[in-house]
Amino acid sequence: MVDVCEEEAATLGEVSDAWLVGRARELNAVAQHSDGPGQRTALREADRLLTEAQQRGEPRVTAQIIRHCAAIRLATPGAADTADPLLDELLTHARRHGLDVLEADARALRGRQAALAGNADSALSEIAQALATLDDELLPDTVLGRRSWERLLATALIDIGLVLTQLGVYETANEVMARAHHRIRESGGPHDIAVHMIDRCRMLLSWGLQLERIGKCEEASDRFATASAIALAVEGPWRESLFPRVAGKPAADQMPVLGAAHAMARPAPDHIERLERLRVPERAVYPRERIMVALALSRCLSRADRSREAIDVLARTRESIVREATEPSLRISLLREYALLCELNGLGSEQALQDYAAELEDKLWGMRQTRNSTLETRLAHSKLTRAHGAITRQALQDPLTGLPNRRALDGRLETLLDQPDSQPLSVALVDLDGFKEVNDQRSHAEGDEVLRVVASTLQDALRADDLVARYGGDEFVVLLPGVTLTAAETALHRAVTAVSKLAASHARGVTLSIGVVSMRPHESGEQVLARADAAMYQSKRRGGNRVSAFSAETDTTIPAQTWVPPEEA
Repeated sequence: MVDVCEEEAATLGEVSDAWLVGRARELNAVAQHSDGPGQRTALREADRLLTEAQQRGEPRVTAQIIRHCAAIRLATPGAADTADPLLDELLTHARRHGLDVLEADARALRGRQAALAGNADSALSEIAQALATLDDELLPDTVLGRRSWERLLATALIDIGLVLTQLGVYETANEVMARAHHRIRESGGPHDIAVHMIDRCRMLLSWGLQLERIGKCEEASDRFATASAIALAVEGPWRESLFPRVAGKPAADQMPVLGAAHAMARPAPDHIERLERLRVPERAVYPRERIMVALALSRCLSRADRSREAIDVLARTRESIVREATEPSLRISLLREYALLCELNGLGSEQALQDYAAELEDKLWGMRQTRNSTLETRLAHSKLTRAHGAITRQALQDPLTGLPNRRALDGRLETLLDQPDSQPLSVALVDLDGFKEVNDQRSHAEGDEVLRVVASTLQDALRADDLVARYGGDEFVVLLPGVTLTAAETALHRAVTAVSKLAASHARGVTLSIGVVSMRPHESGEQVLARADAAMYQSKRRGGNRVSAFSAETDTTIPAQTWVPPEEA
């Protein structure tokens, strides 16, 4: 078994970053429409892809695969709770590397998880923050490329729309889905188009059912007709998508929501056979699909004068979802349909069921109005918070690397000097070996990319509590609060090793020379940086690609002086 694992790891080590992301995406697509064993198999492989991506250290690749691993867990029965650490990691990772679209998607997936647990309030809070992030003036990620960035943005919007659909906030869901449609039209492939059309179809069916409950039957019919038209149009992209499917069979025969859309638009006996096949657990995996197919089938059975069978279908579906906390809006539609059929067929429990459905309807409708208002309020608050945060970050952030700048570092160092619990405090100065040659022999654009890669690698090699700042040019400063000099030296060695192992195409052969010292009592920031600078030059003299640590005993010969920082780039 060890040999197999080692062979598999070696094979993964030979594939490209693009292959890793593409395979994770494919596994996610398969898991969304597979049974339990198939989902768990996909999850195990996706986790192996994530391990490989984390070893490589490319932030965008890692973030995308974390996202797919979390989404597979949310789709797998019994695994949703295990998505928590991954979603927290995705959120932290995206913030650290300035990946706004993936930060929004992390929020959307957290919203989906909250909705699955029946916590609508938490779900709305996450969705409001996701929408606020995407309402900023986002610029395409030049490293990813415009098409890949547009696809990620569309995915985040679709994830937001799905949660809003589940919560019954259909007007906003429709607006978000329209934004996703624009992005997919510009850059999506067949699978992206198929996913979007199926999700939009699901949203329109849910919306139509809600409109029926408040007597807006004409508008509901329009929603059902549009859903059916989309279900017909999706056949083309479906055939080229990543969904597991049987070749030669229409998508409506394999996807419950598509079959239900045709039947809801035109209920007739002709649909019964198809819907009966789509009812089986292997097809209708999720509660929403079971409810939609049951509603569509009951209407078709009623048209065929088989009302008793229609009632039985609704009763069995009701029993199958009795412990499900999800899909509150669809659950009410199911209860309403059951009550109406019971009344029409003179069964004794119809009045109690109808009263129960009416009470739930009143509560749900009031909840919907509250949710719309809550969402608008939280969205406005999140926008203001983000705007204030963006202004603060701009003042304290290096625009090239995204790291704290000199001003931020000076403020943090001053704060730490006043905090006794931050002692011992180790301070390191980092300089890039060979960086001048990159600028001189290649280009300043490539030099900028090297700075970004090295900054990201340096930050990832250290603790979250450590501060890595760009102080100017190709010099960085690291503050390690509560860390002894020996421990700081060990941690910084990890950073040196991580940068030295970067691919030549990323780092262009650049390495690190680091000097680290421990803060002395009553020492100023300028004085400690001057000692760290002297230690760094010792690393340079020894050939670079190393760490030199000056203890209180080894650097007593260095006179107290004021460090002169480099010019800010």
